[in-house]
Amino acid sequence: MKLAVVGGGSTYTPELIDGFARLRDELPLTEIALVDPDPTRLGLVSGMARRMLEHAGHPARVVATASVEEGVSGADAVLLQLRVGGQAARNVDETLPLECGCVGQETTGAGGLAKALRTVPVVLDIAERIRAHAPDAWIVDFTNPVGIVTRALLEAGHRAIGLCNVAIGLQRRFAAGLGVAPERISLGHFGLNHLTWVRSVHLDGVDVLPRTLEEPLGEEIADAIGLPLSLMRHLGVVPSYYLRYYYEHDAVVAEQRSKPSRAAEVAAMEARLLEMYADPSVNTKPELLEKRGGAFYSEAAVALIASLLGDRGDAQVVNLRNDGTLPFLPDEAVIEVPATIT
Repeated sequence: MKLAVVGGGSTYTPELIDGFARLRDELPLTEIALVDPDPTRLGLVSGMARRMLEHAGHPARVVATASVEEGVSGADAVLLQLRVGGQAARNVDETLPLECGCVGQETTGAGGLAKALRTVPVVLDIAERIRAHAPDAWIVDFTNPVGIVTRALLEAGHRAIGLCNVAIGLQRRFAAGLGVAPERISLGHFGLNHLTWVRSVHLDGVDVLPRTLEEPLGEEIADAIGLPLSLMRHLGVVPSYYLRYYYEHDAVVAEQRSKPSRAAEVAAMEARLLEMYADPSVNTKPELLEKRGGAFYSEAAVALIASLLGDRGDAQVVNLRNDGTLPFLPDEAVIEVPATIT
């Protein structure tokens, strides 16, 4: 089984590799192709990936290439995780809107729209090359803004599905707080990507959200998403932490004006991570990577790809066409909801 990762030079990639190594029985990969136009990053990350797999005793070979055509040829699935313009462009997305008194964020508001306008043409070009060289491959989009990018792919007729780690992060947080295995928790998660709410938390089929909001775990969840528990109790739902940009807009703008942008923080973090990846003695995922973002990304990706290719028919939260699921939105809208994956 071959997987191609477009944007494989990302500092995120070792998080993916770690998941592939741990969950090898779920997704038996024989080849991982890392595709990236930056030869320095690609060399460092691919070397790190090979050491991690060897250390874990995983047999998959890692191929590093700047050619999309070479990387995706013969792939069963292609994962898109690219950032057009890098952290420099992200920094503009996060700082320019602040001059107008608006939230500066890479997926929300003016910054999110700018990122979409930069990203969609590039992704569509890559998708056409995937169609030519791996016509049966599933395209799994983790590239932000996921909802818009996935909609562009679907409207162009590609075999695509969008993936975000917000839902799995909340699922794991509830499971940990309740002291149960994650597979016993399912979420009534709905909305648009980065504009979602959880209206039920089922533990073995029983909704425990109302009870949870009245217990100490409710405070923990409120702290994690940066919104008051009183708001969650009033609404009877748990908003995504991205909803803070709407519910507490002015407070967020004030905070963003008082500190460096997230892009500046991540750029410094990435430089340190790349130094670690260059060290031939490093063969496991660095702890610093947990601060980079993307928690549980690898688990979500492995589960989704395994179900797409293995026809497992389990329920996962993904981004896909609405087609009447939320009747107040157009059929062609891309929504983020639990779906049966086949």
